[in-house]
Amino acid sequence: MAEVVLYTKSYCPYSKECKKWLDEKGVAYYEKSAEDENLKIEMESKTGGRTDTPQIFVNGHYIGNFDDLKALDQQGELEEMLKK
Repeated sequence: MAEVVLYTKSYCPYSKECKKWLDEKGVAYYEKSAEDENLKIEMESKTGGRTDTPQIFVNGHYIGNFDDLKALDQQGELEEMLKK
């Protein structure tokens, strides 16, 4: 099963929507709060400075934000990534 990591903020509506969307698809994920300063720095380091949330990784591969994740799904690529 794929490892899905989300950097989120509790007050971010896109983070909430992304988690709901993944839950509905039955995709397990590990959530890291970008409200924690150390995790925020980690997120920025891994994403090249992106500070918006959620920021999403699948099997260590940087996907981007929720719109990027949905685009992968619409293209049929997400399913393949999640099988690995």
